[in-house]
Amino acid sequence: MRDSGGYGEGFGKRLGAQATSFVSRALRKSTIAATELRYDSPSFELSTPPKEEDAFMVGHYLVDCPSYLYWESGRPAPASAIGQGQTIIYDLKRQPTFLLNHGFHTVHYYFSRAALSAISEEAGASPIDELQYKPALATDDPVMRNMSAGLLPFFGRPEEASVLFMDHVMLAIGIHVAARYGGMRLRREGARGGLAPWQEKRAKEMIVSRLGEDISLAAVASECGVSARHFSRAFRQSTGISPHQWLTQQRVETAKRLLAANELNLTQVALACGFADQSHFTRVFVALTGTSPGLWRRNNAI
Repeated sequence: MRDSGGYGEGFGKRLGAQATSFVSRALRKSTIAATELRYDSPSFELSTPPKEEDAFMVGHYLVDCPSYLYWESGRPAPASAIGQGQTIIYDLKRQPTFLLNHGFHTVHYYFSRAALSAISEEAGASPIDELQYKPALATDDPVMRNMSAGLLPFFGRPEEASVLFMDHVMLAIGIHVAARYGGMRLRREGARGGLAPWQEKRAKEMIVSRLGEDISLAAVASECGVSARHFSRAFRQSTGISPHQWLTQQRVETAKRLLAANELNLTQVALACGFADQSHFTRVFVALTGTSPGLWRRNNAI
C-alpha cells in the first residue's frame, strides 16, 4: 500500500484513530479506497494536514458531529455540524484540517482524480476536474448511507471480503460520486450490452479455475478485453447477477460436491472453496441453501 494520508494506516495514524481499510485497483493506474475510522479520545488539537495529493475524500459520518470546526488551505470555514448518516467532501490539494474536539466514527472514501477521470472516460463523459462541494457543509446522500451500511460488517471481518466483491462495490461508489458530485452524466443503457458468449464463457472458466483464490474484477475484465465497469455491468446483463454473486454460488455448489463425497471435514471444505474459515462458510451456505453444511452432508452424503 502506498504512503498516503488519505486512506489506510497513514490516514488513521495522522488522526490518532483506529483505521481499517480496503483498497481497490479495479481501475488501471488509479486508486479507490475505503477506510473505517474510530476515534474515541479527543485531543482538542488540530488534525495533522494530509500530504497534498491530487485526490478527494468523501466522508460518511456514522455518529453526530455537533461542532465541526474546519480549515481548508489555511482558511477557516464557517462553523457547522455533521449529522449521523451525512456525507462531506474534502479536496486533498487544499490540505483539509479540523479540530479534534470530539470522538467520531466514519467511513472515508478516497478517490484519486485519475480514478474519477477513468470512470468518466468509460462513461463517455468529460474528464472530472473537481467535485462540487462547500467546505464543512455536509449533505444527505442515501446512496452513500446504504453503501457504507453494507460495507461495515466487512471492516470487522476483512478476511471475508473477497477482492471481486470489494472491487464491484468500490467501483459502484466511484460511479455514484462521479455522477452526483462530479457532474458526470451516465449513458442510458439499452436492453443490449451483455457479454459476448465467448466472454461470458471465459469469465466463468477463469472464476471457477481460481475458486479458492482472491481474483480481482480487473483481472477478469482484462481477460475479456473490456474495462472493469463494462464487465461488471455486462456480466449482470448476461447472467442476472453480479460477478461476486456468481462466484459465491459456485463456491457453494463446489462445497456441496465436496460435502457429498464426505472425504474432507468442514474446515477443509471451507478453505478449498475460498471461504475465510468454517464460520464464514456456514453463514454463506445457510444464506443460500437454508440449511447448515453439516446437516446438508448428513442428508446428501454419498
